[in-house]
Amino acid sequence: MPREIALFDALIPTLLLVFIACLFLQMAVDWLFTRLGLYRYVWHPSLFRIALFFCIFGGAGLLLHVV
Repeated sequence: MPREIALFDALIPTLLLVFIACLFLQMAVDWLFTRLGLYRYVWHPSLFRIALFFCIFGGAGLLLHVV
């Protein structure tokens, strides 16, 4: 995987695109958890959300490194 992607003559880091994709995935997971009422079982929902995002982003970054 290249380190940068050329987009309209500007070099964009690949990790930025992964970050944006993880934001959308986090919003979908957050919507699902809210609909299922799973945040009732979490001590601090805001901390859980950010920790879940870091886990998703870290996993995607590791997958990017492998590919």
